Amino acid sequence: MAKSVSACPAPLAAACNHQPASAAPSEAWKHELANAIRQPRTLLQRLGLERTLAERIIAQPDFRCLVTESYLAKIRPGDPRDPLLRQVLPMRDELAPGGLLDPVGDGDACIHPGLLHKYHGRVLLIGTGACAIHCRYCFRRHYPYPGQSIGGARLQAAIEYLHQHPEIDEVILSGGDPLVLDDERLGELITSLQAVPSLGSLRIHTRLPVVLPTRITARLLDLLEASRLQVCLVLHANHANEIGEAEGMALQALHRRGVVLLNQSVLLRGVNDSLEALQALSRALYRAHTLPYYLHQLDPVQGALHFACEDDRARQLIRGLQARLPGYLVPRLVREIPGKAGKTPLA
Repeated sequence: MAKSVSACPAPLAAACNHQPASAAPSEAWKHELANAIRQPRTLLQRLGLERTLAERIIAQPDFRCLVTESYLAKIRPGDPRDPLLRQVLPMRDELAPGGLLDPVGDGDACIHPGLLHKYHGRVLLIGTGACAIHCRYCFRRHYPYPGQSIGGARLQAAIEYLHQHPEIDEVILSGGDPLVLDDERLGELITSLQAVPSLGSLRIHTRLPVVLPTRITARLLDLLEASRLQVCLVLHANHANEIGEAEGMALQALHRRGVVLLNQSVLLRGVNDSLEALQALSRALYRAHTLPYYLHQLDPVQGALHFACEDDRARQLIRGLQARLPGYLVPRLVREIPGKAGKTPLA
């Protein structure tokens, strides 16, 4: 999956003896998610921005507002241009015409409900339609989630498809955000995948370590470490301010359990479209044992075109990063084009 997993409805504590201060209590994340902010006006009130932005928001957006307390705590009060606020506040800019409902061709790639096969050697499973945060640039904000999440008969159909296609050696869990699934459901899903002999790796695309770090529980860490599959977690972080102490601890806990950590960002106007912002993000990720992987040009989804940056500007930013950072901290600039065999490099 790309960019953000935010489409759809509904201090870390020590939790294991051999990893002090590495994992959160098992139920804390569920409580935080249940009490997330769901009204744009409430978000403005909490940040002291009612007078400044009240006339510019969508009070009842079709693509709902959803913001966790963990994420809210990192937004600067009183700053209408805060880069984290811009990612989650429904603004009237979203009502501008243009854009696509399915900008990356998910519909054409759907083999069974919840199973997408776009690229050779790997498939994508929609683990859930739920998220812990609704990012306003989400490329799946119009995705038809009802009836698409993997489970029950849909999971069995996906497993049968994998048995029939031994050339597939990697499964990508996406959504929504697959880490919104609780440990029991996630464990059942991983157990089913491990039974497919041809599979060697499991890739989890998620934003939860930076929007709900309490989700990285001791039980989740045990589950991922115990899998026979090589687990790769692809984080979706767009700005260095998203990675505070709790988020860094969550990522380091995953790293210590052998999870490969990569990050992919979306280039967003007014959020991270500066050399300083992208450089700071790469440095913050590296401190948390996470390597920059992709910098995506915005998928042209309806409702998010105001975030788009020109390709020339994107290339200029990458050249600037190449001049300032070692190569392993420079993400690849790419665009997803429906029907292509992979991401299309732009620089």
